[in-house]
Amino acid sequence: MIARPRVGISRCLLGDEVRYDGTHRRDETVIAWLGPHVEWVPICPEVEIGMGTPRERIQLVTSGDGVRSLDARVRLIGVDTGTDWTGRMHTWAAARVQELGALGLSGYVFKARSPSCGISDVVIRDAAGDGRGRGLFAEAVIQALPGLPVADEASLADPRVRASFLNRVRRHQVDRSSG
Repeated sequence: MIARPRVGISRCLLGDEVRYDGTHRRDETVIAWLGPHVEWVPICPEVEIGMGTPRERIQLVTSGDGVRSLDARVRLIGVDTGTDWTGRMHTWAAARVQELGALGLSGYVFKARSPSCGISDVVIRDAAGDGRGRGLFAEAVIQALPGLPVADEASLADPRVRASFLNRVRRHQVDRSSG
């Protein structure tokens, strides 16, 4: 019997109260539909880099000396204090992604629009007007683990997308174990 595939997931989607305001974003659809078929690997980048809960809100801001977020260069900045979390997040993400690769991860469900976990449509603040990018941890995962099936809870609201995602996760597990 083949073990259930390991799938990373943003902890707040499982109901853990790890968001900046001490709440969660438990997603019953994702948990009920995918949960019986996968082994969850819960991760909260902000908590794991020591930001705590509750914490200051963070945002991506364009910066020529920043790190990659799709086609932009950004820094991860505290909204109220201006604390720059970029270096800590970037260093931690590179190490965490290596651990996830070693775990044999077969997919990842990210929190939509999060400055750390959003896979698309994350607001990037810019003096010329806001743009869109990808969260720093999601960027690290996608770059380091090419071909890993990824989705966010917003896209998984669609039953066809859920079914396709689960099929891709299963294929990834089989391909990884046979290769």
